[in-house]
Amino acid sequence: MARKYIDCRTAPGGSACTVAISADTEEELMEAAVQHAATVHQEEDTPELREYIHQMMQDVGQEEPLARKDSHAA
Repeated sequence: MARKYIDCRTAPGGSACTVAISADTEEELMEAAVQHAATVHQEEDTPELREYIHQMMQDVGQEEPLARKDSHAA
């Protein structure tokens, strides 16, 4: 099974959160992500939140690169 991750920067909602979480299992990642959402973003642990988090999970190595700023651009 591939390592899974969630990157808070990709979540909609305008949060300036830069946390990324990874784990070897979906269950471990889910618990860490729910805890993060509850403590940092004041989200309630609901089935809907867990489904949303599950949809955000990606395999490590399949992430989309963030846009990089070119320091030599005019």
